[in-house]
Amino acid sequence: MEIYFHTTFKKQFKKIPPKIQDKFSERLELWLKDSTDPVLRVHLLKGMYANYWSMSVTGDIRALYKYEGEELVIFALIGTHSSLYGK
Repeated sequence: MEIYFHTTFKKQFKKIPPKIQDKFSERLELWLKDSTDPVLRVHLLKGMYANYWSMSVTGDIRALYKYEGEELVIFALIGTHSSLYGK
């Protein structure tokens, strides 16, 4: 499986603290081994992010991604719950 990081994701990633960047790397490794691991709290989104999936990085930080076919995953956004969903 190929993973692509969207330009927006890269910009947002640079702005988050290094400790959370490291946590994302840990969670990504876990996701690659087992995307259904309950720790990740992966779920399909609705509304404006329909067809995107959410993965928990920390208690409040989420990474949003989508599948493009069977072999490509695009990580599109990363940020706090409120910055992504506006709630």
